[in-house]
Amino acid sequence: MNPPNPFPILRLPFLAIEEVFKAMHPFEIINFSMTSKRAKTVTKYMAFYSKYSVQLCVNKTMGIAIIGTDERVTCTYLMTSDEQLNGNVEESGGNVYIIRKVFKYSKDPVDEWKQLSKYVLEIFKKQTVDVLLMIIDSLVDQNVSIIDFLKANVKSVNECYPYQSKEENDVDEHAAYLLNNLTVNNELHSNLQIKNYHFDEKIFKNLKELNIYNSQWVGYSRLLEIDCRSVILGKNLISIKEWNLFIKKWIAMETNKNLKYLELDYRELDEFRALVLHDILHEVVDGGIKRTINKLSYPNRNIEINGGIDIRRVDGKTATFFVFQMNFLAMSVH
Repeated sequence: MNPPNPFPILRLPFLAIEEVFKAMHPFEIINFSMTSKRAKTVTKYMAFYSKYSVQLCVNKTMGIAIIGTDERVTCTYLMTSDEQLNGNVEESGGNVYIIRKVFKYSKDPVDEWKQLSKYVLEIFKKQTVDVLLMIIDSLVDQNVSIIDFLKANVKSVNECYPYQSKEENDVDEHAAYLLNNLTVNNELHSNLQIKNYHFDEKIFKNLKELNIYNSQWVGYSRLLEIDCRSVILGKNLISIKEWNLFIKKWIAMETNKNLKYLELDYRELDEFRALVLHDILHEVVDGGIKRTINKLSYPNRNIEINGGIDIRRVDGKTATFFVFQMNFLAMSVH
């Protein structure tokens, strides 16, 4: 029995072609675009790519993930130097969500990642990457060239996750180089162990979320510069006197006007009141009064608290200090 003739997609009217493309998953779109120059041109004309998400991963195994319009299938290219893995496909998930991985062999996985990343961004007409995860101590010798590639080919990143695999590794120089050469639009989640408290990183402003889980290097002067909607500062070393000055400046609308939520390491609320709020007008809310606070960030965006301490800004906005589950001390503006 003869194999069926190939379906002549490119002979269809454009609207029909677009419907065919909508039924394809990202791997199929990329593979089709590589069949001919005309196929690539037609592929780039699709109008619905704005709904696609492109995510980049810099690790020992370099990755490129593409999420289609239905957000139920994630297609990920993984670069490998193991020739035996070339072309292998792994699939996980279930009926609701599927993660499909394809391994691509290369003698130089980083260069292959750069070339394919550039091609994916071109095909899907993306100047902004939705998520960038970079394990900064995984490919130390190639960090600068990778960051230079991102600077040249990625206009901005919506969510950035700079991490490191081992706490003892010194990542200060390359972390600063990454963040000083990157535009982050919405969220920065840093889990780096910065060794130098004079770390030369620019402070990102006007983000939806700024989470620095090891923030010893974020001193008082940097705190005044932040001005993001949601801020988490883990393990900070800002003094009691400086927190007192910060709150006074916030009340006078001299700093962090956009702040909606601030989270710090756990401390006793009464102790915080006595040491930090001692000369600031405030109201202690009865512990029997329950209120819902919008945490703004995952997990548990809306949480229920009992009591708390309220202060008011000069424009009438209220900030509530509260302790949640003995995990953190927070300030929520409402």
